[in-house]
Amino acid sequence: MKETFQVRAIGHVEAGRTDPIDDDWDAVPAAIVLDDRFDEEALMGLDAFSHVEVIYLFHQVPDEEVEGKARHPRGNKDWPRVGIFAQRGKGRPNRLGATIARVDRVEGRTLHITGLDAIDGTPVLDLKPVMKGFLPRTEVSEPTWAGEIMASYW
Repeated sequence: MKETFQVRAIGHVEAGRTDPIDDDWDAVPAAIVLDDRFDEEALMGLDAFSHVEVIYLFHQVPDEEVEGKARHPRGNKDWPRVGIFAQRGKGRPNRLGATIARVDRVEGRTLHITGLDAIDGTPVLDLKPVMKGFLPRTEVSEPTWAGEIMASYW
């Protein structure tokens, strides 16, 4: 089964970082600016939430970097080979990224956030408020290598 879908970005990221470097994302304030087709009311009430889930497109990943098999995360041979769906790398089959970021404030059609691992100009596909009821209801577990990757990510 080979289905295709067409999506349209709702806006784009404005951030100080233009290179997709893997670490220190909390040091980069970011904003998501909605397209003109949205009214300021589209973000109304989002500032009552502490966090927002941002779904975006890794738009600068070339076809040859898209993965469909296992690899060492970040190319580090000290970590095990794992499939693309067992990691969060940008070379994903549909180039989709998802991050939970802290909501700083809303100004008109602009959402100011901290902790978004996306570069300037990144197309944003959707925003969802983070609600406790949608978080895992049990303890989250992960392999040791995943914690090592995240040690300096934020």
